[in-house]
Amino acid sequence: MRILITGTSQGIGKAIAKLFLEKGHTVIGIDRQAASIDHSAYTHYQCDIRDKESLPEIQNVEILVNNAGTQNEDDIDINLKGLIYMTERYGIQPAIKSVLHVGSASGHTGAEFPEYCASKGGVLAYTKNVAMRIAPFGATCNSLDPGGVLTPLNACVIEDPKLWAEIMEETPLKRWAAPEEIAEWSYFLTVTNTFCTGQNILVDGGESINYNFVWKE
Repeated sequence: MRILITGTSQGIGKAIAKLFLEKGHTVIGIDRQAASIDHSAYTHYQCDIRDKESLPEIQNVEILVNNAGTQNEDDIDINLKGLIYMTERYGIQPAIKSVLHVGSASGHTGAEFPEYCASKGGVLAYTKNVAMRIAPFGATCNSLDPGGVLTPLNACVIEDPKLWAEIMEETPLKRWAAPEEIAEWSYFLTVTNTFCTGQNILVDGGESINYNFVWKE
């Protein structure tokens, strides 16, 4: 299938792209950074999803994974508005089979930076809106909402022994997810799944049970 993924240069997005490539799909990546994947079935566009006028012409997208996101950097513009621009342009069309939004456990709990929580909370509601609109195509739309994931975005707390110990106290499974684990969930929700739609799937190791947020000052 023809897969479009945002934020593919590192972290979760890169892991998702690599998994789809391993499974034999054609993958198109969009990221502000240069490509970090070298594969014959991978095409990379370096652009900013906030600028909807600069988004490339890409036809017949079958799976759209809106993964690109940030913390404390125009969160609503990137995490929510950019995600909406991508979906309205590439996801609401007859060839689509699945749209997946990578949200956050913080959209459920509110336990993080204010604008970040607001942006991810918006993703939860927009997921349901899109699910209703693409249902006539037989397509699904869900959000995958991770807790802590071992990515460069979270390095400042992962590398701080004191804060990391506090975070582990708040996480019942006593670990964070690897990007590859989130990629497996992404594949399941977009390829294996054909009936679950309009849902916000928490994958957080039990983190949301405690509702406490630990971060570096």
